[in-house]
Amino acid sequence: MLAAITRLVHDLGVTVVIAEHRLERVVQYADRVIYLHGDGTVTSGAPAEILASSSVAPPVVRLGRLAGWSPLPLSVRDARRVAASLREELEQNPPSLSATTSCKDSAAEPELTAKEITVRYGDVVAVSKVSAELAAGQIVALMGRNGSGKSSLLWALQGSGPRDSGLVSVQTNDAVGQGQDPSKLSSSEARALVGLVPQTPTDLLYLATVQAECSQADQDAQQLAGTCEQLLHRIVAGIDPQAHPRDLSEGQKLALVLAIQLCAKPRVLLLDEPTRGLDYTAKEHLTKLLQELADQGHAIVVSTHDVEFVASTADRVMVMAAGEIVADGPTADVVVASPAFAPQVAKILSPQPWLTVEAVADALKEKL
Repeated sequence: MLAAITRLVHDLGVTVVIAEHRLERVVQYADRVIYLHGDGTVTSGAPAEILASSSVAPPVVRLGRLAGWSPLPLSVRDARRVAASLREELEQNPPSLSATTSCKDSAAEPELTAKEITVRYGDVVAVSKVSAELAAGQIVALMGRNGSGKSSLLWALQGSGPRDSGLVSVQTNDAVGQGQDPSKLSSSEARALVGLVPQTPTDLLYLATVQAECSQADQDAQQLAGTCEQLLHRIVAGIDPQAHPRDLSEGQKLALVLAIQLCAKPRVLLLDEPTRGLDYTAKEHLTKLLQELADQGHAIVVSTHDVEFVASTADRVMVMAAGEIVADGPTADVVVASPAFAPQVAKILSPQPWLTVEAVADALKEKL
């Protein structure tokens, strides 16, 4: 798509304006950046000039700021050309690939066990004999191209989606070692085991106010009145309880549906493309929230195309292709090995397996 847009600009002289949160995808193609500060003021100028001091910037720019590169690189290609000295400096303190683990508590019983899951839509096999285990306290990123089977697998694990064959077992609160299949339970019982935030959060919002949605969630989960509102306030403070859910921002809609799902206290939480429409600040907040939930013992799976979010958030990555799991392991192992799923920092500092600007900054501080 971006290649086609670039041709329109260069070959036909078309003016294109793109509104985009994930700047790492587009900034290297931009001739000009218009930055809205949020207080009513606007700054406009060359991309490198604006991003040198803006509060939002892609990883390649933030790494350039950290390293003191001038001019600031806007693409991985430009950054690699000036990164040799930084790579040499970081060789003295290489990252440990064991820093992210495929299972934080491998000795414990898995929270969810899936065996030979198959999902078909007519003659199309969306998920083919997938087996996996999810551990408590673990954040797993489920990656893969569109149509690889990610969403179908999430809905099969949650219990309400189609499943032609295979078994799903989730630990229950009252019987360690004895799991239950959410597809064989009532909807309220299933939500207490597995919660799912869909790709379009508004699919689960149908009442006239935020307050009504929260009250209904309390009743459905048999929780005390106000439980869902308290969860929502912890996730994102300041949402008007009388606002219509569809009038909320994308981040607020996500927060509301997440609070509704958490109201049932599920052991496993599944999120389908949760970073769509979120800016960098909102994604950082989501990362902290998911890490807190993992620390509380939830097993979490996030289906996403956002490699930068995966690099900063996930402990483990599973990659799907043609309905199968084709890679599964610690985040650093999987994303560094695949150019399609590697974050910008990993591409710039390759072959060293750095994933985030924050990790590089910490290493440089230790060196001082």
